[in-house]
Amino acid sequence: MAEQAPVVTIDGPGGAGKGTISGLMADRLRWHLLDSGALYRLTAQAALKHQVALDDEASLAKIAQTLDVAFPVENGQPRTLLEGDDVSRAIRTEQAGERASQVAALPSVRQALLQRQRDFCQAPGLIADGRDMGTVVFPSATLKIFLTASASERARRRHQQLQEAGVDASLSSLLKEIQARDARDTQREVAPLKPADDAITLDTTCLSIPEVVDRLTELLAQRGIAFGS
Repeated sequence: MAEQAPVVTIDGPGGAGKGTISGLMADRLRWHLLDSGALYRLTAQAALKHQVALDDEASLAKIAQTLDVAFPVENGQPRTLLEGDDVSRAIRTEQAGERASQVAALPSVRQALLQRQRDFCQAPGLIADGRDMGTVVFPSATLKIFLTASASERARRRHQQLQEAGVDASLSSLLKEIQARDARDTQREVAPLKPADDAITLDTTCLSIPEVVDRLTELLAQRGIAFGS
């Protein structure tokens, strides 16, 4: 499949920093941003709202095909609307992530969302954040990155985020949830979580956000793409 504009894919497990890095890169390049994980979270959220079981693949695929979603930005802050309701916070809980991981393992759901994801590719370019962006959705991407970090470090980061948000959480429980989600994502039959053959893997366990951004900036410059271009 040929992309219509330059695409940078940033794949990897939850907690590796994909969302933060993708947002920063899209903002600095002034490119479009695709948070593919949000689409799976929204599908799971819609299923919950309409009392559809997470193992009812046919019904979930229909939900994915007809998702009524919007991503408006107000006062510089992005929001996520599902059927007109603001679900920005609801889809970011650990439980929502677990449900999204279950939904993402279903082939019919992934197929239903495939074209929706590809439609985000528009000029001047796209930063695509997910788990199979470089392997399945944008196989001809300009640059493919696979961000990773140790499970313990990802659990620590999530624990810190929750504490800062005033949410009480068990670090050991978060670690178990992350390990279970990793196993499910890497072992599913359709589009398992793995680096593309031509992806560059960056371990962010001991890297700061600015260090990761600097490294991606260097990689883009090598391909003739600079911030503000």
